[in-house]
Amino acid sequence: MTKNDCRIVFMGTPELARTVLEAELSAGFNVVAAVTQPDKPKGRGGKVAVSPVKELCLEKGIPVLQPERAKSDEFFEELKSFEPDMITVAAYGKILPKRVLELPPLGCINVHTSLLPKYRGAAPIQWPILNGDSETGATIMFMDEGCDTGDIIAQERIAIADDETGETLHDKVAECGAKLLCETLLHILDGSFTRTPQDHSLSTYVGMMDKELGHLDFTKSARELERYVRGLSPWPGTFTYVNGKLLKIKKAAVKENSTDAAPGTIIRGKGCLDFVTGDGILSVTELQPEGKKAMGAADYLNGIKDELKVTEQQS
Repeated sequence: MTKNDCRIVFMGTPELARTVLEAELSAGFNVVAAVTQPDKPKGRGGKVAVSPVKELCLEKGIPVLQPERAKSDEFFEELKSFEPDMITVAAYGKILPKRVLELPPLGCINVHTSLLPKYRGAAPIQWPILNGDSETGATIMFMDEGCDTGDIIAQERIAIADDETGETLHDKVAECGAKLLCETLLHILDGSFTRTPQDHSLSTYVGMMDKELGHLDFTKSARELERYVRGLSPWPGTFTYVNGKLLKIKKAAVKENSTDAAPGTIIRGKGCLDFVTGDGILSVTELQPEGKKAMGAADYLNGIKDELKVTEQQS
């Protein structure tokens, strides 16, 4: 079967998924429909927004399905009507039932943004940075009923830079996964692919990100906190409370300076705001005070004469 003959239904929702779908279309694969999450209110005004995948499909004239429930009979019948030979998936955001997984003769092929079996789950991009890993990557796999437990078809590794952020790594892994998927689909179509069962004993799982994860605990080391500042950028971001007000931390570096001050103590630096940690100093150079725009630490310090104290700290 050629890529022109193979009828593909794509499933995905966020910007990463759009990158993958764009790659499939640019490579000439026959995407006959796309499935994405329902439109949702966004922002303070509550204006209904479409997903990046739907936005692309509207531009390209690709039919879009937006089921409230992936397990519904109505959705299954609608999906079935497109007669997919294969389903490709990237960050769709919903668990697929067995009958959907078994519908396409060539299987459901997923792009996962980590080196499986490590970092199964919903936040595989950020955690390698948070944990100080030197590399991550993309995995192309056959989907089964488990959570990222299917057989691996292909993998590609990506080095994690010392200044890597969640945003920059997202873009690198998205591009890597999109390219690798297109290469792998050709192998599936000509039968030259291999499939390798995962070693489940080596698996790790990471759940959804939440805002509280970014609440800095200054009893941890400065090096670990600096990774959190980078890894959780741009969302959910990192923060603390200074003099009773929320202070978002945008950019920071590690100082190895030793001090007898307690973790959480704030030192006014030259053009920076230094936080004493359990090991070393987290030197903040860019921040965002409550109710204001992001600014340099020097500008922030110029506007404050009072003594600075961390007034709420994660236990």
